[in-house]
Order: sequence, then structure tokens, then C-alpha cells
Amino acid sequence: MGDDSEWMKLPVDQKCEHKLWKARLNGYEEALKIFQKIKDEKNPEWSKFLGLIKKFVTDSNAVVQLKGLEAALVYVENAHVAGKTTGEVVSGVVSKVFNQPKAKAKELGIEICLMYIEIEKGEAVQEELLKGLDNKNPKIIVACIETLRKALSEFGSKIILLKPIIKVLPKLFESREKAVRDEAKLIAVEIYRWIRDALRPPLQNINSVQLKELEEEWVKLPTGAPKPTRFLRSQQELEAKLEQQQSAGGDAEGGGDDGDEVPQIDAYELLEAVEILSKLPKDFYDKIEAKKWQERKEALEAVEVLVKNPKLEAGDYADLVKALKKVVGKDTNVMLVALAAKCLTGLAVGLRKKFGQYAGHVVPTILEKFKEKKPQVVQALQEAIDAIFLTTTLQNISEDVLAVMDNKNPTIKQQTSLFIARSFRHCTASTLPKSLLKPFCAALLKHINDSAPEVRDAAFEALGTALKVVGEKAVNPFLVDVDKLKLDKIKECSEKVELVHGKKAGLAAEKKEFKPVPGRTAASGAAGDKDTKDISAPRPGPLKKAPATKAGGPPKKGKPTAPGGTGSAGTKSKKGLETKEIVEPELSVKVCEEKASTVLPATCIQLLDSSNWKERLACMEEFQKAVELMDRTEMPCQALVRMLAKKPGWKETNFQVMQMKLHIVALIAQKGNFSKTSAQIVLDGLVDKIGDVKCGNNAKEAMTAIAEACMLPWTAEQVMSMAFSQKNPKNQSETLNWLSNAIKEFGFSGLNVKAFISNVKTALAATNPAVRTSAITLLGVMYLYVGPSLRMFFEDEKPALLSQIDAEFEKMQGQSPPAPTRGISKHSTSGADEGEDGDEPDDGGNDVVDLLPRTEISDKITSELVSKIGDKNWKIRKEGLDEVAGIINEAKFIQPNIGELPTALKGRLNDSNKILVQQTLNILQQLAVAMGPNIKQHVKNLGIPIITVLGDSKNNVRAAALATVNAWAEQTGMKEWLEGEDLSEELKKENPFLRQELLGWLAEKLPTLRSTPTDLILCVPHLYSCLEDRNGDVRKKAQDALPFFMMHLGYEKMAKATGKLKPTSKDQVLAMLEKAKANMPAKPAAPAKTTSKPVGGSAPAKFQPASAPVEDSVSSTVESKPDPKKAKALGISSKAKSAQGKKMPSKTSLKEDEDKSGPIFIVVPNGKEQRMKDEKGLKVLKWNFTTPRDEYIEQLKTQMSSCVAKWLQDEMFHSDFQHHNKALAVMVDHLESEKEGVIGCLDLILKWLTLRFFDTNTSVLMKALEYLKLLFTLLSEEEYHLTENEASSFIPYLILKVGEPKDVIRKDVRAILNRMCLVYPASKMFPFIMEGTKSKNSKQRAECLEELGCLVESYGMNVCQPTPGKALKEIAIHIGDRDNAVRNAALNTIVTVYNVHGDQVFKLIGTLSEKDMSMLEERIKRSAKRPSAAPVKQVEEKPQRTQNISSNANMLRKGPAEDMSSKLNQARSMSGHPEAAQMVRREFQLDLDEIENDNGTVRCEMPELVQHKLDDIFEPVLIPEPKIRAVSPHFDDMHSNTASTINFIISQVASGDINTSIQALTQIDEVLRQEDKAEAMSGHIDQFLIATFMQLRLIYNTHMADEKLEKDEIIKLYSCIIGNMISLFQIESLAREASTGVLKDLMHGLITLMLDSRIEDLEEGQQVIRSVNLLVVKVLEKSDQTNILSALLVLLQDSLLATASSPKFSELVMKCLWRMVRLLPDTINSINLDRILLDIHIFMKVFPKEKLKQCKSEFPIRTLKTLLHTLCKLKGPKILDHLTMIDNKNESELEAHLCRMMKHSMDQTGSKSDKETEKGASRIDEKSSKAKVNDFLAEIFKKIGSKENTKEGLAELYEYKKKYSDADIEPFLKNSSQFFQSYVERGLRVIEMEREGKGRIPTSTGISPQMEVTCVPAPTSTVSSIGNTNGEEVGPSVYLERLKILRQRCGLDNTKQDERPPLTSLLSKPAVPTVASSTDMLHSKLCQLRESREQHQHSDLDSNQTSSSTVTTSSSTANIDDLKKRLERIKSSRK
Repeated sequence: MGDDSEWMKLPVDQKCEHKLWKARLNGYEEALKIFQKIKDEKNPEWSKFLGLIKKFVTDSNAVVQLKGLEAALVYVENAHVAGKTTGEVVSGVVSKVFNQPKAKAKELGIEICLMYIEIEKGEAVQEELLKGLDNKNPKIIVACIETLRKALSEFGSKIILLKPIIKVLPKLFESREKAVRDEAKLIAVEIYRWIRDALRPPLQNINSVQLKELEEEWVKLPTGAPKPTRFLRSQQELEAKLEQQQSAGGDAEGGGDDGDEVPQIDAYELLEAVEILSKLPKDFYDKIEAKKWQERKEALEAVEVLVKNPKLEAGDYADLVKALKKVVGKDTNVMLVALAAKCLTGLAVGLRKKFGQYAGHVVPTILEKFKEKKPQVVQALQEAIDAIFLTTTLQNISEDVLAVMDNKNPTIKQQTSLFIARSFRHCTASTLPKSLLKPFCAALLKHINDSAPEVRDAAFEALGTALKVVGEKAVNPFLVDVDKLKLDKIKECSEKVELVHGKKAGLAAEKKEFKPVPGRTAASGAAGDKDTKDISAPRPGPLKKAPATKAGGPPKKGKPTAPGGTGSAGTKSKKGLETKEIVEPELSVKVCEEKASTVLPATCIQLLDSSNWKERLACMEEFQKAVELMDRTEMPCQALVRMLAKKPGWKETNFQVMQMKLHIVALIAQKGNFSKTSAQIVLDGLVDKIGDVKCGNNAKEAMTAIAEACMLPWTAEQVMSMAFSQKNPKNQSETLNWLSNAIKEFGFSGLNVKAFISNVKTALAATNPAVRTSAITLLGVMYLYVGPSLRMFFEDEKPALLSQIDAEFEKMQGQSPPAPTRGISKHSTSGADEGEDGDEPDDGGNDVVDLLPRTEISDKITSELVSKIGDKNWKIRKEGLDEVAGIINEAKFIQPNIGELPTALKGRLNDSNKILVQQTLNILQQLAVAMGPNIKQHVKNLGIPIITVLGDSKNNVRAAALATVNAWAEQTGMKEWLEGEDLSEELKKENPFLRQELLGWLAEKLPTLRSTPTDLILCVPHLYSCLEDRNGDVRKKAQDALPFFMMHLGYEKMAKATGKLKPTSKDQVLAMLEKAKANMPAKPAAPAKTTSKPVGGSAPAKFQPASAPVEDSVSSTVESKPDPKKAKALGISSKAKSAQGKKMPSKTSLKEDEDKSGPIFIVVPNGKEQRMKDEKGLKVLKWNFTTPRDEYIEQLKTQMSSCVAKWLQDEMFHSDFQHHNKALAVMVDHLESEKEGVIGCLDLILKWLTLRFFDTNTSVLMKALEYLKLLFTLLSEEEYHLTENEASSFIPYLILKVGEPKDVIRKDVRAILNRMCLVYPASKMFPFIMEGTKSKNSKQRAECLEELGCLVESYGMNVCQPTPGKALKEIAIHIGDRDNAVRNAALNTIVTVYNVHGDQVFKLIGTLSEKDMSMLEERIKRSAKRPSAAPVKQVEEKPQRTQNISSNANMLRKGPAEDMSSKLNQARSMSGHPEAAQMVRREFQLDLDEIENDNGTVRCEMPELVQHKLDDIFEPVLIPEPKIRAVSPHFDDMHSNTASTINFIISQVASGDINTSIQALTQIDEVLRQEDKAEAMSGHIDQFLIATFMQLRLIYNTHMADEKLEKDEIIKLYSCIIGNMISLFQIESLAREASTGVLKDLMHGLITLMLDSRIEDLEEGQQVIRSVNLLVVKVLEKSDQTNILSALLVLLQDSLLATASSPKFSELVMKCLWRMVRLLPDTINSINLDRILLDIHIFMKVFPKEKLKQCKSEFPIRTLKTLLHTLCKLKGPKILDHLTMIDNKNESELEAHLCRMMKHSMDQTGSKSDKETEKGASRIDEKSSKAKVNDFLAEIFKKIGSKENTKEGLAELYEYKKKYSDADIEPFLKNSSQFFQSYVERGLRVIEMEREGKGRIPTSTGISPQMEVTCVPAPTSTVSSIGNTNGEEVGPSVYLERLKILRQRCGLDNTKQDERPPLTSLLSKPAVPTVASSTDMLHSKLCQLRESREQHQHSDLDSNQTSSSTVTTSSSTANIDDLKKRLERIKSSRK
């Protein structure tokens, strides 16, 4: 007992684990008691035992185990957590309980298993039990089977999956243990009870005895459908409700269940698929083609055996089907035909839906083969076609079937009709829509009049079946003309028909329809039958939102129809009866006379044919009275109209009588039951009179009345054919006019466009213009109804006619067709039809596609073409594809039969050559458009392979495939794609590209569908695997698609499908499903038909149920019980929605008004700050997304709830856009009055507005932008600053909208961005906009770039973030964009920067491709605008700016003048800004204080300043338009002086408009020709020449290529240009003004012109070329010789470098150089040799001798030698003194070459002294010792670089430089930093001062640049000039030359603020503007010109305002003396 006492003290859970069995027994008993006491299933106590339950059931002691089982059972039943233990406990039960001998243990084990199933763990239990079947212990197997059997019996086949059990059944029947076999038999019987005969196929192979026993058992089973007796927990509530209902007496739901339960398992699903393609005999395809029938038979028999397998694996059966089809169609042996048909049957049965893709090929062949009479063949064919029908849809094969209906062979007709009848039986009202029924009925009606009785009978059967399936209401409209006998026959057949889908198709559909709506009672009586279709017949899915019924009643959920509904249904059925009465046979004249005499007065009949017109008139009057008084039922219409037609009939000559006659016809038609038979008697006469002036109107009235009686379509067809069978044009035109009106009055439904088209075409070709006009008017009316596709019929008309038609269509565009006013009362067919037409909302639209005349192209798809497409050689394949594209293009619209093309194209979709794949995709896209909706039948065999291409690795191929799939889906709808397993098979492939593209596509398409095929569920397992794919994109796409799958499948199904996942995956997926459930959108509502009064007033149909107004309380009831899942439209939580729904009916308008008073924004102290903190601390989501997900919307709602009025919030988050509009309107109203509130909630308002940017509705967007404009204006008035948080969560989304296609929106967004700069610094805006330039939307890129340009222009370079360099580099990337607008915007932005910032732009943008650079340079030239150092607008950001604005407000109002002080502030802030300080070089900064002190004077001058700003308008090429207006004669009045006039005219020379240019040139020519005026051009020469060569370039590139331009015009322009130039270059003073760069470009232009072959071809071309020759000579002679020589050298260098340049070009440049060489003896003294030698040096550096020798021609090297030789000859040894401008002479061979030449010439003359020769030798020695020198210098620089020896190093360097003044230290300094360079220089200067004894110079860095220039020790520069060979003094001319160079650097080049030279050698490197970058030079030149002009204009201003160039020049002049002294000093030290 001692032991006992120990364990007794332990807690229960420990006792349960004790090793003593007693302890455990006690523990289990106590646990059982505890379990029974706990009432709450979620009590934490349960969790303590979670790990122990397995031990309870697997206890080793049998007695203890029994108690454990009892406890476990209670635990499983009551504990919330029990589900977690399922696997381990059930496996324990199977292995340790089922083998126990005690029956009690087994029972408890089975109970536990069943309990687990009840708590929703069925799948796990079943899995463990099936594993148990593999156990070796037969006891366990038996117990497992028994458990499964009990589970099935109690829970039913919905919960217990039968497929896996049936799979193992055959194995159990083979067991050696009898007990197992018996148990197997019992479970087989149980399964049979649930699925009936579906169990037979899987068990067909078991032992025959067993099968027989089973059969016996099966027979005994009751026939009623079984019902589950036990329910899952989730179903138990339902069960309780069900019981209540049953007790109330209505077994509605039960019935629903039955209908739903029985067909739940399909035998086919239970079978294993067999792969047969690989088992085909190897020689099958050869044998099937064999000549001997026996061999063919063998081949077919082999297939027959294989296809007997009941389920076949999917594969590519195309070839096999093709072979079988050939046998069926062409084999002469009927036995084989039957055999092949059987094989096809087997394939169709085994493959089911997967065979659908081949159905279209086989059906026509089989139908045509019905001509065979042999019963066995016919039977085989019937079986085949029936089996094939089940694999596809009637829609897909309808074309083929209808085509065969017209066959002449009666057997074929009969069998086709019978096949149609059998097919109809499989249809329901929804799968047999009106659009399909119509053509079939039309074809069958022909058959019921066939001469062969069997054809008639078959047609009756088919029509009877249709009647049974869709009901009379749908079929009657098509049976209008059928007589009573035949109608009765059809009805009789209909009664005999047994439908596949149950007897009452209508009710069956209805049950299905409303099954998901809980508690629905069966629709009662007739209403149920009629309304089902009205409500939603074509939608077998659950009813999400019932569309408004046709009759105008409100939407309902299965309640009996509202009175309106029943009424309308009633009238419709009555209409059916009425049409039947109107059918009447034709009567003879005698009968008619008899009938007429009974109703008309005798006199009337006698006088009808009287010869006296008055008597006839009297007779008509009586006739009319009689008709007016007659009763409808008594009126014999046919008899009466026959009387009217009696002689003289319609030939009546008296117009009064005729008018009466026509009026009577109209009366009869209106008042009587007027039949088509009666109409045919009169119509001919009416058409004859329609053109009559007096009787025409009456004829039209009569026709309209007939149209109302006999329906317009029929009447119109008759009338048109009659009118065009006669010749009278007046009749024809009036008929067309009548028809135009009739269509407007009756509407367009039912009209056969095809029939009219031919008549209209005839009318269009008529000679009479009235007929043509009427035809065009009729087309206009038709266009209203048919739309643009109508034009396709007339594309081959003459252009003139087509333009008239287009003009008519244009008129009609935007108009909507008028509502029909006639034809409704009697025959509201359109109303009746539309009720059933749910699937096709746009009936007219769909019909039009069917009307297009389609071409048959199958005959063009020859076998040769097919083999071409499959050829081995890709080029031949391409040819084949090209041919196909050609065929389709030519045909435009084609019929669906395209022969073997699909298989051929399918092969190309996986072609190794990607170009061919893309071409195939393009063809398939074409094919979809050409074939229209008929492409449906090719979805399976061609559409799915396109989806496979979405897995291609190449982006462009995938894009093409996606475009193709979309083009197909547009034609076919999505149903075809989603049916069957094909799509899921594609998704199964583990290709990341395929998966992400396919999921993306589904995510796009699924939300638009109202229902989907059930097969969508097959994609779900693969969707789940995509959610866990390795590829991130695939995962993202899968997550995006998840809500849309759920929208169609529902959460339950999706959650159930996770059952097969691994536990870890399952949890993740379920979490995602929960998330998706929250985001799940509502299904799109059924398109609402136009009801008599639309529910919801003006709201569009899409939102009707949700947006119905309060008054319409009935419609609100739809929403009163919303489904939480559906309510989740954008941003509506289900809670809010349901609340709203409940409130809606009760809330009165008064209550609403009360709600809406008071502020809309509530100020919450520190609310905004708190929200920002939350976001920073990641407590809430950061506002950052690509599209707004639901969690963001929810979060925003929550945040808003505290600070926005409740009613406004409801409006803001409503699903209907109109409520958003209301909300915005309210916000606009309250903007002024609630400033504080708005600012307090600003972050939320902006976030809400970003959501609106994602709406598709333009009106909301426009309203939102309007509000934003007002908002930012308010904020800037309030001097509010946007916070970072507000900006970052708003600006990026606003920028998205700048790329909108609509102009208005883009403008608004730009305006808002503009205003934002007032409340948010532009520099911070910049990065956001920069980010916008990375968008894929080209419009957005362009607009963002423009905006960046505006920012830079307004705020200067400081806005460029992070640095100007980075920003500009990014902008420059876009110069190479593929979109023109983006390129332009990028160029304009950079030009803007250039205008603000000058040439530094080129440094900042980095390297660009040659093409981009040339575009940029071109654009800069065109814009030629003076760079302004400071930007025009305020540079300051927020703080100063607002103060400036307010202080200057009054001034700004007066005019554009800006207060000077504010300008100064800006400039201040700029120089205060570190970036700004770097930008403006010191010598160019203004002395601001001084200017400010002078403020008063400046202010006085302000108006004048402004006035001159106008000058900018007339700047050269600022104006982008090609046309610039011609100069007005009063031009001078507008301009203050000649300079600006000349500028303006010059700007027009470069105009794109030839005449403008010529005009400008003539004006300049006038000036140049008059000597006294020519001087005015001085200073404008470069500008003029630039304009001229730009014009030359324009002509060469643009005008010459423009074929529209007359070439004479171009010649005229050329002669003007050349004449002008010749005039200019005759005036030497002007010619010398042309600078190098300009001359280079000019010569380039002229030489290009001389080489232009296009000119030579013109008549006067030779003359032009001769003139150019003359001009070139003038330019060479008269220009500044240095400049032209320099220009030619650079041009030669460029032309040799450019690969594209022609050798001829270089040759001509060299010829020019030779001419210059010839001129040298005369001009040598006027040439700046230093510059020319520098150019030659650069040339030789680029082209060393070796490289020149490689040139094809020897001319370049000879030219160079000649030039140097001539220079040497002319200058002698002094030539070596002119190398001053060359930095490093060793870079080229120039010096050596000159030395050689000198030596050579000395040797020849022998006249030079030895001293000179020595000097030459010493030069060479110098070179050889150069290496040593370099080492020595390197040593010195090392010392300077070290801290300790730096002074010593500097001293040594000084000594060295003193000793060797020509030493070149530049290379050592070049690679060091700027700081080090200035340090060395300063050091040397200090030492020099000390040594010279001049005291120290302060070493601060603040020396002004001018001083630094003077102090630089530059011995290098003086070497050559001082080391003169003759030791002569150098004359002052050298210094003057130097000075010129210096001045050029400091004074003239003042725009180039950025190119600051290194301080080492400002003297040694004079800044000659390098010609290579001629554009830079041109710009500086242009800028100087403009500046000098402005100086002239502003001369009266304060001296501080003048250009800084004068200051710098004067200061540099002041330093000349100092320079001279320095040079003297250096010279003396050298000596």
C-alpha cells in the first residue's frame, strides 16, 4: 500500500503516465470525470492532456486501455484542441486497438475514429484507415474496412472520399482471409448504395462469383437516394434548421440535397487513366494507309482493343484522330468505316472533355458519312457522334452541323436532325440559348417541309425536344409561320421526349440555381416556372446579386414574382397564342369575295371596278367606314385587301382614290389580325406607290402599319427586295428613307443585316444621286445600332463613296439609338427574348459579328502549305507562315473550318526559331480577329498551346503570347479556357515564367466573370504550390490571384483543397486564404437590362443594387442581408456594409439632414503627430504600395474614424463612385470654413485622394484634382509646410497620374505639382519627380522630365538632388529613349539647365553616345539663349519666399516687375548656399552690398528693364514651331535698334519654312549689298553663319528627303544662301570676323553640299555646285587666315577619324588646304603660327606617321608634309620659336619633324654657323638625358610629399627650376590634387620672395584669381622664346600675343565659369578655344554678342549692372607691366 499512497498524491496527468497500471487506471478514470465536467470546449485544462491522448488508446494493459479509450472518446468529443491529435491517435487505434480480442475495445476504437470525422478531420482519419488496410494482421484490416463502411453509411459520400476506397477494393476481394472478403463485400454494397452503377466499371475485373453475389445484394437495396444520418459539427446547425423545416411540412432543402447528392460521384472519376499512345503498333500509321483492306483492319482492331479502356490518359491524339477520320470519310470498305467509328467512340468516351479539341474536325466527316445505308455502319456512326457530342458543346459544333443540314441527301438530313434531337436532350435552358436555338430552328423548319417523310419526322422530333428543353416561350417566336397541324405534331413529339436532365428542365435549373440560398422555399406555381429564366437562368453558380428582372420589378431572391413580373410574363405567353392565329393559308379570289360580301355593303363591292372615278371614290369612303366599325375578330383581312387589289387595283389612276386605298390598307393592318399572307398581296402595290409625290406618304403609313402587324424584319426584307427588283429610282430612294425611319421607330432587333447589305450596295452603285443619298442615310441609322463593324462591308467601295459613308458615320458617333416607339405592344419579342438572354447582354453587338460575310479558306490550306510550315528548313517554314498570314489578311473574315492549319500552327509554337514563334503568334492573333467567336472550337487544340508559350524565357515572346491569348479570350470568352484540365495542366508545369504570366492573366480575367466552370477547382492545388514557389514573382502573382479564385470557388472549397498539403504548407496557405478572404471582391453583377425605370436612378447598372436610393425601399432589401464575403468591394468592410444595408430602408431623409450638420473634419489635438509616430514605429503600415490592398484601406478608415464625420466617411468609402463625387463636393464646400480641420487631417485626406487615383472613373479623378488645386492654394495662403510623411505618401501617386492619356488630367496634375512647390521645397520634390521618370509609361516619363526642367528653370541648380551631376546624368539617359516625346522632354530639360548654368552642363551629364550628344548640341544651338547666372524666379525655398511674396504683393499685382530687393535676397541665398558658392566663380560675382545701397536708382529704372525682357521673344530659335512669321514692315517700330532687328532676321534664316528663310536672306542681302549699311552686320557674322549652316543642314537632311517639296524651291533657297555668302565674303572686314569653329562647320556644310549627288540630278544642280566652288574659294581667300587654316586642319582630322565620312570629303578638304598653302607666301605674316602649329601638333598626335601611312590614300601625309615644308621654308629656324602653345611637345613628332627639316635645309644651304648646329645637337642630347632628369625630379617630389622633408624638397625644386628653366614639371603635378598643386606653387613663390629679399607674401588662399595669375612662376612657358638660337631679344609682339591670349581667357570667355585651369601654367597654356568643341565656342560667341547688345541697351543703368567682362579686362591690363618685369627677371636669371 505504501506504493499506492505515493502515486495517489500525484496530479492526474502524471498518474496517466505512471508505470504502474493501477496508477494509470486511476488516472484515466479521474481524467474521464474531469472531461465530463468541463463545459467550455476552449478551457485551458484540455491542453494539459494534448500529448497524452495517444497513450490513453495505446496502453499495454487491456483493462486500463478500455478505460483510456472511454476517456479519449469524451476528450475528442468535447475538446477544442482535439483535432491536433488526429493522426497519432487514429494510427494508435488502428495498430493497438483493432487487434484487441475484446469487442468493446474495437467498438470504442471505431467510435473514436467516427468522432474525429465529426470534428472535421475526415481526411486524416481516412488516410490512417487506408494505411491500416496494408497491415498484415487481417483483424486490423477487417476493423479498418468496417470503420470506413460505418463512416460512409453515417456521413455519406460527400464526407468520405470514395475514390481511394474503390481503388483498393479489387485487392481486398482477392484476400486469402474470408473475413476480409466478406467485409469488402459489405463495403461494396454500402458504396453502391451511394453511387449506384458508377461502381460497376472499377469492379468489372473481380471474380465472377463475387460479382454475381454483389449483383444479388445490389438488387435488394432500396431505390431511394440515401441520406447521411450523422453530420459534421459545421453542418449540425444546418441539420437543426432542416428538422424545423421538415416539421413545418416543407421538404424543400432535402429535395435540393437529393438532386445534388446522387450524381455526385462519376464512375469515370474513380478509374485510373491508361496511356495508350505508346502502345499503338509501331507500324500503325503505315498500315492504316495500306492498300489491302485486311491490313487496315488489323491496324484498326489494334486501336479498338486499346480504346476499350474506360479512361484514357490525356495526350496528343491529333494524328490518331486524323487517321481514323480519314478512314471514316474516305475508306471504301464500310466494315472499316464502322470499325473506325467505334475507335472514335472509344476515344471520345475514354478522353471525355479532352477529346473536345478534335470534335470539330470529326463531326462534319461523320455527319456526311450518314449517307451509308447499312444499319451497322449507321449505328456505329450514331454512337460515335453521340459520344463526341458529350466531349464538346453544341455551340462549338453548331457551325459544322448547320452546314450539313443543307445537304441534298435525305439520309444525311434525317440523321443530322436525329443527332440534333439527341443533343438537345443533353441541353438545359441555359446551355441552349436563343442565339443557338435560332439557326437550328430555322434549319429544322426547312426540314419539316421536306418531301421525304423520314426527314420530316426527324425534324419534328428535334423541334419537339427543343420545345421540351427550353419551353414554348422561347421556341414560339421561331415557329410563327408553322401551320397548326405541324405545330401540333411538334407538341406531340415534345410530350414523348424524355430529357437526360430530368423531366422538368426549368425546375431542375431552378433548384440548382437557388440551392446556396439557405431556407429558400420552392417557387410556387407558374411564377416559379416563368421566373426562373427571368431571374438568372444562364447562371448555374450561386446567386450573388439577382439582376433586375426584365419586367421592371425589383431584384428578388427567389420570392414569387412581383405583380409586374407576372403580368409581363402573361403578356408574353399570350403573344405566343396571337402569333399562331395570324398564320393563315392563301385564299382564292372567290372565297375572298364571299367573305368580303358578308362585311361590306353590296354597292361597295359592285363599284370597286367602276369606270367613273367618283363612284370609286364613294365606294372607298364606304369601305373605310365599314373597316372602322368592324370588330378585330370578324375582320377578314385577306379578303378585304384582295378586294382593294381588284382591278384597277394598284394601277388606280386617280390619286384621291389611291390615297383612300392606301389609308384603308393601313387601317386594316392596324385593326385586324393581319397576316403575312395578306401583306404579300398588298406590299408590291405599296412599294410601287411609295415614290409617288401625292400618295407616297400614305404608302409609307400603310407599310409602317404592316410592319407593326407582321414585324419589321420580315416586312423590311420583302419591301427591299421588291423595291430593288424594279427600276424606278424614286421608289428605291423612298423605300430606303422609309426603312431608315422604320428602324428608328421599331428598333433593330431581329433585322437581317446581311439581306440589306446587298441591296444597300446596289443602291450605292445607283446612278441616281437620291438613291445613293438615301442609302447612305440608311447606313447612318444602321450604324447607330450596329457600330463600327458595319463599315467592314463597304471597305472595297470607291474612296469618294467611302468618305461620304464615313462622314455619315461621323455624324452618328456619340449618339445613342432612340428607344423603339412601335412594334412593342403586340409582339414584345425583344422583351421576351432578352429575359432568357442573360449570357449575352449586348445582343445586337453579338449578332453583328455573325452577320459579317465570312470567306471559306479551307481550300487554300493545301497539304503543300501544311508541309511547308512543317519543313526542316526554317526559311521554308517562314515562307509557309507568310503565306498563311497573306491568306488570312486577304480574306478578312473567315469561316471556322481551316482544315489542317491548327495542327501545323501548333507545331510552330514550339519552333526552335523564336522569330517564327512570334510570327505564329501574330498569325494566331489575326486568326482570332478573322474568325471571331467561332475561334472557340480551336481553344483546346490551339489556344492552350499558346498558353504554353507564356513559359518562354524571352520576354518579347511571352509578351506576344499574352497579347495573342488576350485577343483569343476577347473573342471566345473565358469559359472555354477554364473548362477541362488543360489550364491546370499548364499551371502544373514548374516553369516560373509560365506560372507568373498565367496567374497574372487569370488575376486579370477572373474578376470580370460572373460565373466559371467547376473545373476551375482543378487549378487550385497548383495555385497552392505556386504560393510556395521558389520564385518570388510567382509567389506574388499567386497571392494576387488568390482572392479572384476565391471569389468564384468560395472560401470553403479553397480551404478544403488545402487538405492534401503538408502541415507546414497548409498553415501558411490557410493564413493566406484568410487574408484573401478579406480582400475578396464581389462578383460582377449581371448586366442590368434597361428596365422601365432603372433602379438607382442615374447610377450605372454595375452598381445598381448597392447604390439604390433610399426611397426605392424594395431594391434596398437586396442589400439588407449582405453576404460578408461579397460586401468587400473596394474599401468596404463587411461590418460597415451590413450596417449600412440594415439602416438604408429605415433611415429617413430628415434624419440624414440632422446627421450632416456640423463640421466634417474634427480637430484632434496632436492627432497627426501621433499618426506619424505610429508609422515611424511601424505600428501601422507605411503608405507604400503599387495598388492599394484592403489592409491599407481598412487602416485609413480606422484612422479617419476619429477625425472625419461619420456620414462623410461612409460616402468616402462607398463602393459606388458617385458617392466619392459627393464626398469631394462636400470637402470643396467646407475647405474655406474648416481650414484647421483640413490641415489637421491633411495626411489622411491626401492618402484618401491617392486611393482615388487608382479608381478607373474619370469624373472622380477630375473632381479630386480640382479639390487638390484648391487645397494647395489654401495651404500656401496659410503658409503651411507639408511634412515628409504627407509628401512621401502622396507625391509618388500624384506623379503616376501625370502619365494619364487625357490631356486635361495631365494639365491639372502639372498645375498641382506647381502649386505644391509653394508648400514643399522644390529640392525635395525633385527626387520624387525623378523617380517618376523611371516609369514604363512614356507619357509619364516625358511629363516628369518637363517638370524637372521647369523646376530647374524656376529654382536654379540647387533643386537637383542628390547632386546636379547625378540628376543630370539620369536625365541625360532619356535622350536615347525610344519614345520621341520623352527624348524631346529630356533634351529640353538639359537645354533649360544649359540656359541657367552654361557649358558646365557638358561636364555634369557625363559621357553620352555620339548620337545623343549630337542631338543635344543641335538642340542647344537652336535654343541659343543667354545663360543667366541666377535663376529668374525665387531661388529660396519656403521661408524667405513666402516673406518675399507678401512684401512684394502690391508690386507683383501691378505687373510682372519683380522687386529688386527680393532678387537680391535670392542671389544672397544663392551665394550663401554652399552649392551656389561653388557655382559662381569669384571674379564673376556681383558686389551685392553696393548694388543694394544703390537700390533706389535701380528701382526707378525698373520699367525699362522689363520692357527689354521682351527681347527674349525674338531670340533666334527659341521658338520651336517650324514657321516663324515674316518680318513686318513696322518691325523697327517695335525694336529699339538695328542690332535686335538683325538678330531677329538672322534667327529666321534657320527657319524650317523655306519662304520665311528666303525672305530673311533677301533682307540680309540688301544690307550686305549697300556699303554704307554693311557695317551693321559687324558683330553678327558668326551668328549669321551659324544660322546659314543650320539651314544647309536642314535642307540636306529634311527638305531634300521630303518628296512633297518642289525641288525648285530648294534650288531657290540654295541660290539665296550662296549669293548671300558670296556678298558677305567679298567684304573683307566682315569676312575676318568669322571664328574658327564657325568656319569649320561652314566648310563642312559647303563640301557636303558639293558632294550631294541628289543636287547633281536636278536641272540647275550643276549651276549650284559651280557657285559653291566659287564661294569656297572666296571663303579661303577672304577669311581670317589663321582661323580658316585652323578650321581646315580640324575638319581634315575629323573627316579622317569619322568612319562614315567619304574619302571624297577628305580629298576636298585637302584640296582646300593645298590652296591655302599656295596662298601662304602672301599671308604668312598675318597668320598666328603658334596656333596653326598647335593644330598641326594635335593632328599629328591623333595621327602619328604610322597611322597616316595606313590610310588608303597617301594624300593626307603628303598634305601635312607640304604644309610644314612651306612653313619651314617661309620662316626658317624661327619656326621652332612658335611652339609656345604646345604643352608637351613629346606627344607628337612635330618638333622632331621640324628639326629634321631645318637640318635638311641647312645641309643643303650650308649657310648656318657651327654654333647653331651645336645648339641643335644639344637639343638632341637633352632628349637622351631626359630619363635621368625624370628620376631626379621624382626624388624631389617624394621629399615634398613627406612631412619632414617638405621644405627641403621645395628648396631643391626651386634650385632645379632656376638651373634648368626649361624643365617640364607639369607631368609630376598633373596627377596630383588641386590642393597639392597650389601648395607647391605657393611654396615656390614664398622661397622666391625670400631669396629676392622682397619679404613674405601672405600664404592665405584668398588671393584673387587675377593676382594668382600674376604670381605664377612659369619658366616652362618662356623656354623657346628666350632660348632663341640667335640670342636675339624677343620683340614686344610676342608679349602682345601672350596678352591677347590672357585677355581671351579672362575677358571674352567669361561664360565658362566652370573651366578653371590648373594654377600651374595659366601662362603656358593660353586658352585658345579648342576648335574640336566648336559648339562651345559658338555659344560663348553668341552669348558675347547678346551680352554686348544688352550692355548697349542698358548703358544708362548703374555701372555695377554692366557685364563683368569689362572689369576683368581692365584688371588684366593693369597687370601687363608686372608681367613684363617678371619675364625680364626670369630672363636675366637664365643668363
